[in-house]
Order: sequence, then structure tokens, then C-alpha cells
Amino acid sequence: MKKRKSYHKKYKVTYIISTVSAIFFCTLFLKGYTPFERTEDNIFHVQLNGQAVGILANREEAEELMIQARRNVASTSEELVFMEVELEVNGEEVLWGQVDDSETVLKNMETVLRGSILETMHRSYTMKVNEYIVNLASVEEVRQLLQAAVDKYDSDKKFQVELVYDNSKEFNVLTTNVIDTTKVNDEGDSSICNGGIQSFFNRIDPVVETQEEKSFEDFELGILEMDFAEEVEIVESYLPLSQLTLLADAIEQVTKEQEVPSEYEVVKGDTLSAISLKVNIPMENIAEMNSLQNINDIHEGQKLIITVPEPELSVTRTEERFYEESYDADIEYIDNDNWFTTREVVHVQPHAGFRKVVVNISYVNGKEVAREILKEEIVMEAVAKVVERGTKIPPTYIKPISGGYLSSGFGSRNTGIKGASTYHRAVDWATPTGTPVYASCGGTVVQAGWGSGYGYVVYINHPDGNQTRYAHLSKVLVKVGQTVKQGERIALSGNTGRSSGPHLHFEILVNGRQVNPLSFNLQ
Repeated sequence: MKKRKSYHKKYKVTYIISTVSAIFFCTLFLKGYTPFERTEDNIFHVQLNGQAVGILANREEAEELMIQARRNVASTSEELVFMEVELEVNGEEVLWGQVDDSETVLKNMETVLRGSILETMHRSYTMKVNEYIVNLASVEEVRQLLQAAVDKYDSDKKFQVELVYDNSKEFNVLTTNVIDTTKVNDEGDSSICNGGIQSFFNRIDPVVETQEEKSFEDFELGILEMDFAEEVEIVESYLPLSQLTLLADAIEQVTKEQEVPSEYEVVKGDTLSAISLKVNIPMENIAEMNSLQNINDIHEGQKLIITVPEPELSVTRTEERFYEESYDADIEYIDNDNWFTTREVVHVQPHAGFRKVVVNISYVNGKEVAREILKEEIVMEAVAKVVERGTKIPPTYIKPISGGYLSSGFGSRNTGIKGASTYHRAVDWATPTGTPVYASCGGTVVQAGWGSGYGYVVYINHPDGNQTRYAHLSKVLVKVGQTVKQGERIALSGNTGRSSGPHLHFEILVNGRQVNPLSFNLQ
């Protein structure tokens, strides 16, 4: 009995020793276990964006792995990648516990981050022209866009757009350089010929070239140079795909002509039809934009609103051309200070000439803005038109009464009066008898008194050769030979002669023939 009890105790002690030894061995040598230390948290549960990604032995390792995971995810794209990152590490103190290896936690973090990408910012290029901005996917697309603007006017495809760094800018900003590819090749060849020993001798014994007049065959002809009218700036940027413009859409936006509001200042001698030709806009459109009642409602210095079709990016070019044409010599004027400006006399009739011409023409887009003759050969001389013209400003005319209403205009009418003309060569204003009548223009009274069917009348001759007549008066206040000023009272209105009621009959005669007085813009 004692022997069995002693054996049982010996077995119990052996079991305890074996168990403790096994625990000690596992603690020291088995991978994934942390020895128990009664100090503080010794394992850490890691969560990324609310998802468990593993258990680590220390907090610092979790942060290092998170940084590496972000770097690995971002490196898979050449663009800027924005992702949501929220790391949570919760420590725990345990007697023993299993932790994950670093590679497993790193892969778990990468999986979570790929699902948390907010937006990818793509490398792109922003082009600015004045207030217009467009974003394109690559610098080559920017070049193609600018090339499309040039190709619109370069039918021979001689000119090519290059993008170069703008040295005047502090930061890396690209701008444009439009080159003639044919000249680049020529200059390249010539630079080789002029190099080395030849250039040395050229400096010692320079050749003096004599300037000889070119023949028509010596001119280059065609487009000489092209450029952009506005400053173009291109900068690199990172943008989401939603903010990028397709190349085809950008080309249409940049090259399509838009209606741009502008102003035109009227100069001396301008007419609405002449302005229409200058700005290439129909007269009726100009009149509508400026609320003009008629084509004569313009004056020197007036600023007219016009809309000019222009693209976002304008292209300038200089073109050399040869042509043969009939031409007219400039009109030669002889000024006569004794004549009014309304009088002109042609002394020599013109005759067109014929010539050969080489010209430089400057364009902005499709509009010619300047022209310079480089060579001209007259085949047949043009004969100039010689015109003598007056310089004196002609007198003006005013309405001869105050008030009244227009009761009969100039032209055909039904009179209802026996013997009265059915074609009225004057205008009538109905007004009470005794209304003052004023001289429409200054001049000399040539008739004052009774005039048969006109009743009492007054005729006045004016310095411009015209004559005014005032009829059906009740009283005449001037005499023949008297000089009167514009606006001076000459008579009182009435109802004398062949008349249907109190009114003033008013005529203006030009070269002895009645014309419509209202065409003189009576005020």
C-alpha cells in the first residue's frame, strides 16, 4: 500500500515538471508566441479603415507596415493616388498569444487600401489662352491641338508647332514656337558649309554683297511666317479624368469662331454701307445691334457695337503673293473754297491701268490686316479721275413753323379742290391762321406778295443755290431784296389762294425743281 502511494506521488511530480518544461520550451522556441511579461500590453490588434488586418508584437511595426502598404499601392500607378487611411492599433496584455507574420499583415493592408482609393489624379497638361483654359491628357495632345490651329491656315503643312520652356517664367511653364520646317533644313545645311576653316576666312575677308533689284522669279511666294496672336501658357498638373477634355472637343473649341463683342468708332466720311464692308457684317445687323432708325443715324466719333467672329486662339501669318490685276489710280481732288461741299465737277474721267505685283499680306485668322507692295511693274498706266469739289459747309434747313401737324405730304394725293394739282410738290402743316412763319434757311427774299393760286407767298433764295417757298399766308412781313437769317419771322400763316383750310404750304427747290422738304431732316 505504501509502495503504491509512493509511486503515485513520484508520477505526479514528474507530470508537473514535464508540463512546466513544455511551457518553457514553447515560450522560448516556438515561432508566433510572445513570452509573458507582467509589464504592459504585449500584443497588438491592428485595424485599417475599420477592417482587421492582423496581430503584431508592437505598435511601431504596425505603423511601418501601413506606410509600406501605401507606398506599394501607389507605386502600381504613375498617377497621384488618393486613398482613405485610418489606422487603429489596440494593445492587450496576455500570458501567451499568437501574432501574424509581417508579410501577411502587409498584404492584408494592401488589399484594404486598394478598396479605399478615393480618386486617382492623372498627370495632365493645362493650356491657358487669355481667359480660356483647357486640360488635356498629355503634352503631345497639347501640341496636336496647337498644330490643328496652325494647319487650318497652312495648306502646305510647312509649319510645325514646338513646345519650349518659357525662360521669362519663374516656374516650369511651356510656351509655343512655330517653325518653318523647310527653313530649318536649309539653315542646318548652310551651318555646315560655313563652319570650320571657311568661317575663319569669311571673318578675315568678308564679301560685300551688292543689293540688286529682285525679279518676279526671285520671290519666295507662299506663307513666310506663322505664329499665335495670343500668349499660350502650358503647365503640368494632376487632375481627375472628369476634368480632362477630349482632344477632338478641344480642337473644335479652340479653332471654331465665336461671336466676340467689339466696338467700331465712326470716322469722317464713314457711311453705314462702308462700315459694313470694313467689318464684314451686314448693314441691317449693325443697325439692329445699335438701334439705328435709318442708315444716316451715324456721326463722326460715334462708337458702334459690332460682333466679330473670332476663335479662342488666333493665328497670325504673313503671305507673299504674286498677281496681275487691273487697278485704278487714286482720285485727284481740286478744292474750291468758293463752292459748297455738295458741289463737285469731274474734269478728267478715269481709266484703269494694268500691273504685275508682289505683295506681303498680313492676316489674323482669315482676315487681312495689312498689305505691303514689294515689287510692282506697270504694264499700262492708270489715268486718275480729277474732281473739283467745294469745301464750304452748306447751310441747314429748319421747320418753318412751331407746332402744327402734317396734313399733306410730298407726292400723289386726292385734293377734293377743283383745279388743285393731284401731285403735291410740297408739304402742308395744318395750323391756325396767324401762326408765325420763320425762314427755314438764311438768304435773300426774291418774291413777297400775292401769288395767284398760292395766295400770299414769300420766296427766298439761299447761298447753296436752293430756294424755299411759303404759301397761303395771311400776312407778309418782309420785302423783296431783304436779307433774312435762319429762324427770322417772315410771315403769318393763313388760308389765302386755292386752299382747303388754314395751313402753311412749304417747298424746297434744288436746281429749280421741287424736292421733298422732309428729306432735309427738318428740326
